[in-house]
Amino acid sequence: MNVHLRFLGAAGTVTGSKYLVEFSGQSLLVDCGLFQGYKQLRLRNRDPLPVLPNHIGAVLLTHAHLDHSGYLPLLAKEGFHGKVWCTPATRDLAQILLPDSGHIQEEDAAFANRKGFSKHAPALPLYTEGDALDSLKLLRTVPMGQPFEPLHGWTAQFFRAGHILGAASLLLEVGGKRILFSGDLGRPDDMLMLPPDPPPAADAVVIESTYGDREHPDEDTLAELGPALQRVAARGGTAVLPVFAVGRAQEILHAIALLKANGTLPHSLPVYLDSPMAIHTTDLYERHLGEHRLSAAQCHDMEHVAKMTRSTDESKAIAQQHGPKVVLAAAGMATGGRVLHHLVQYLGHHRNMVMLTGYQAPGTRGAALGDGAKSVRIHGQDVAVRAEVVQMRSASAHADASQLMDWLRALPQPPHRVFVTHGEMGASDALRHRIETELRWRAMVPEHGSTWAV
Repeated sequence: MNVHLRFLGAAGTVTGSKYLVEFSGQSLLVDCGLFQGYKQLRLRNRDPLPVLPNHIGAVLLTHAHLDHSGYLPLLAKEGFHGKVWCTPATRDLAQILLPDSGHIQEEDAAFANRKGFSKHAPALPLYTEGDALDSLKLLRTVPMGQPFEPLHGWTAQFFRAGHILGAASLLLEVGGKRILFSGDLGRPDDMLMLPPDPPPAADAVVIESTYGDREHPDEDTLAELGPALQRVAARGGTAVLPVFAVGRAQEILHAIALLKANGTLPHSLPVYLDSPMAIHTTDLYERHLGEHRLSAAQCHDMEHVAKMTRSTDESKAIAQQHGPKVVLAAAGMATGGRVLHHLVQYLGHHRNMVMLTGYQAPGTRGAALGDGAKSVRIHGQDVAVRAEVVQMRSASAHADASQLMDWLRALPQPPHRVFVTHGEMGASDALRHRIETELRWRAMVPEHGSTWAV
């Protein structure tokens, strides 16, 4: 009897990770992510899965980013009631991310209804904050490296992936087959996270390819961030940094703390972290000492280098602060959240700056800004872009193409097949080509919805 692997997301695109593993009448889902970016991808979030949620026995999360976990509240709302397995830090992050995701969806729907710019009447959230809180009751934790049994006769084990707090690769053993899911792999030289563990032997490997067609520059985050913030401060402008609340916000805060400590930036330069989710996430680094590179003292500096703005009123008050300042706000691709209000406020003046701090999926506002758009649509209005737009190349929590290849080379023996996923088509196909030509392994980019025997 064959083990089957169905690609229900992140196939030919960089979001929506969902891999259904089926064997002998049982199934589990590896990752449970939201589609983001292009509208036709986001619409998939509202399509029913080709398997009934109550027929899925368990969910295993590689990490807490919404493109890997954000569909969970909807899955639970529609009838899934099994256990959701993850690492302790992933659980802590999911407790922040998922309710916030539901809250933002409720806010965005209410705003659309109030302003009348939705094509649907009324606009409805995909799920609510309450749905997200309900789904958290299903979470069960297991430490890195400890084998566990998500379903009877199925064995699984998490390995450190080095991407964000709690991020893991996953080895799944069932029906005499070993399937290795890379999850999102971090960089060996990441500012915050420890490097990924060497991968264990497997019959099939599912590897991400976010940066499958490019290499990171030699320049580091400090070398990119320092001069840009010096420049905007000198002209009295505001720098708006759309940041991912988990990982990127903390890397930028840590970098700003270092730049202030070494004199590159003045201690008096005001910095705001305008994201309750990012604020809560920053607090977790002290709770999980030993899972990242920072000392307790560095965690303290990271937490105190910025004014933490929690309430909506505090967020609005930032605009009343004149003179140079730095505003970090979610979301990282400018797809929603508080950063949109700051972009409306500051995009229209040449004195200001928008710094894009990581990967921008095609179809997002961040990608449009990075591509030089003269205006972007926010809350139903076209907003002119006159601010300087800077795309940081060094700030990435993903392994680049050569680092992905190095991780594969560390496998104890060649797998029978490599499935290249979680990348735009060009990036995935470029990595597939390198695997086939350099390693002489069978590799393929699976199509969305396709099923393969392992």
